[in-house]
Amino acid sequence: MLNAINYLVYLALSIFITVFVARTLSKNGLPFLIRGFKGNVDIAVSTNHLLVVGFYLLNMGFVLLRMRTGDLINTFEQLIVYQASNIGAVLVILGLFHFFNMYVIHRLGRVETEFGKTKVLKAE
Repeated sequence: MLNAINYLVYLALSIFITVFVARTLSKNGLPFLIRGFKGNVDIAVSTNHLLVVGFYLLNMGFVLLRMRTGDLINTFEQLIVYQASNIGAVLVILGLFHFFNMYVIHRLGRVETEFGKTKVLKAE
């Protein structure tokens, strides 16, 4: 009975959280990308945009795959349990994607020297 409402609430919350996290990461991650690309703002901005698009695709794909239940949701208690478990899974995946992106950005900020040692680039 409440399945349609459940799915609409789940989609609305998931989309809101995904957009909020993507915008926050994009805005605050751009300086790190600029540093990682040695000050090349054009490449950093393009890469940032591509990361956001990939972030949306992965997260919304995950959200849509999680949006199913074999059970009928007849009570608000069942609706809350479904929402909590699925939104919780979305938040965990968002966190994992965030840490993966931070690792990639961290790796961009390091360069190999001629002797094989790594050197951390300093922000200018």
